[in-house]
Amino acid sequence: MAVAETVFARGNVSVEELAALTGVSTMTIYRDLAALEDSGMVQRHRGRVVALASSLHEADADFRLQQNTSAKKSIASAAAALVPHGSSLMMDDSTSGIWLLRAVADLGSMTVVTNSLLVANEIASARSAKLVVTGGEYQPWAHAMMGQYVTEQIASMHADFCFLSASGIAGLSCYHPYQAFAEVKRAMMRSAHTSVLLLDHTKMSRRALFKFADLTDFDHVVVDSGLDPDLVARLREAEVSLVVADPPG
Repeated sequence: MAVAETVFARGNVSVEELAALTGVSTMTIYRDLAALEDSGMVQRHRGRVVALASSLHEADADFRLQQNTSAKKSIASAAAALVPHGSSLMMDDSTSGIWLLRAVADLGSMTVVTNSLLVANEIASARSAKLVVTGGEYQPWAHAMMGQYVTEQIASMHADFCFLSASGIAGLSCYHPYQAFAEVKRAMMRSAHTSVLLLDHTKMSRRALFKFADLTDFDHVVVDSGLDPDLVARLREAEVSLVVADPPG
């Protein structure tokens, strides 16, 4: 349906913008939105309609940044302890990376390579760290650059670390709804000496379409304390290098 396609293409949009873009009445839009909300595909948030994550779609980056913040902060604190002074970091559009930047004590000594404008703006606003932003095709809902130009640039570099997240986990494999985003994650893993997955426990119950790695491919998988203890034990038995963050203080 036109309303759903427009919301997922843009990530978040107002009802008035939907009416202008689709050419249908606001009454029809509200009826369609009610059905989409009932199916868990969208949510109304701060006066805007936001696409929610699913096996085929990822949620808007601004919306994701405000979700599960307590878990993401604890993960960021544990992950920041892995990063020595003066490191170079590759970071994709994962919003967990924003919390990591806020947790790193000496960010000014770092060099950050990213395809994410949220990451870039976070560094620019703090006037810290050397920043390298890739080119590529801009995806508004992700606030990030994507495409072959991104992966080619990443392939031409080498960093000490890459920090990524996953939209969903199935078995021991990591997935994302969009192939282009999965390719960026794979490229960063190939171009980094140490790869780190930032994974809040809600991702364990989600599914997505494109596999980009196995959990065992990462040097560290940092999770929050909300992950089921039995699952923690099973992952460690499978030789996943798991770091469980301390509970939020």
